[in-house]
Amino acid sequence: MAKKVLVLGEVRDGELRNVSFEAIAAAKEISEGGEIIGLVCGEAVSDVAGEMYKYGADRVLVAEDENLKTYTSDAYTQALMQVIDAESPEGIVFGHTALGKDLSPRIAAKLQSGLVSDITGIENTGGNIVFTRPIYSGKAFEKKIITDGSMFVTIRPNNIEAPERNDSLQGDVTKVDVTIKDLRTIVKEIIRKTTDGVDLSEAKVIVAGGRGVKSTDGFEPLNELAEVLGAAVGASRGACDADYCDYSLQIGQTGKVVTPDLYIACGISGAIQHLAGMSNSKIIVAINKDPEANIFNIADYGIVGDLFDVVPKLTEEFKKVLV
Repeated sequence: MAKKVLVLGEVRDGELRNVSFEAIAAAKEISEGGEIIGLVCGEAVSDVAGEMYKYGADRVLVAEDENLKTYTSDAYTQALMQVIDAESPEGIVFGHTALGKDLSPRIAAKLQSGLVSDITGIENTGGNIVFTRPIYSGKAFEKKIITDGSMFVTIRPNNIEAPERNDSLQGDVTKVDVTIKDLRTIVKEIIRKTTDGVDLSEAKVIVAGGRGVKSTDGFEPLNELAEVLGAAVGASRGACDADYCDYSLQIGQTGKVVTPDLYIACGISGAIQHLAGMSNSKIIVAINKDPEANIFNIADYGIVGDLFDVVPKLTEEFKKVLV
């Protein structure tokens, strides 16, 4: 049991990412009633950091510095280590995001601590905290128990339910002084090559296209369906390799790993590399002309048909219910 747990909150576009609140829920499981400390790094992030109180943080800290405005592993490592040295938490929770995957091994190495990454479940067995994580590209799961040292974990987005928001929970955000120096990397400019709309890695509903979309224009029916459902649009590597869409949409072993409530696969055959990135979705709907397509083996619902016929019909039916 960790009596004090530090949770790293991630800011994107001026708001805390939902995985920050899911990390608070994980911290509550680990601490078993201990203190939950939220930490947000950046520049002028005090206002947004206060949101962590509303999801159950006991204290919220901010490390503000112009060098933390844009993420670099060097600057964030320095800031985190100074906060960890001051607070001495027994547990640390990050989101298993691009930032978390890059930062957590560096922090663990400096702490000479173990790290259990990509957690999808936490269970208290009455004496031990058991962490579940996928292995072998999601084909199996392993359970881990930390017997010594800090409980340092990263959690996969959309797997641990965030606490219910309570607007009556408030508190003061404490600014901590950190010294960032001798940076080896400085970000001069960021050029985003992503789509507008719902964040793919945290989306509750995803509409994804494969080679079956046939062209860039073939994604238009998927975009229309996604707009009606409030969903994000993703793609298989085959669609990305064929230049039908940008690689920022890629889902799979070498792309993003997603676990939405609903995954609609359109024209995706179901290569093992793609399944590794989405097979843990709660409900999978597959649309494919080939009745022998591998995607049907993991789908909860399958539609054998041309996506250019099926998807517009689905869109019209959803409009009747949702719009």
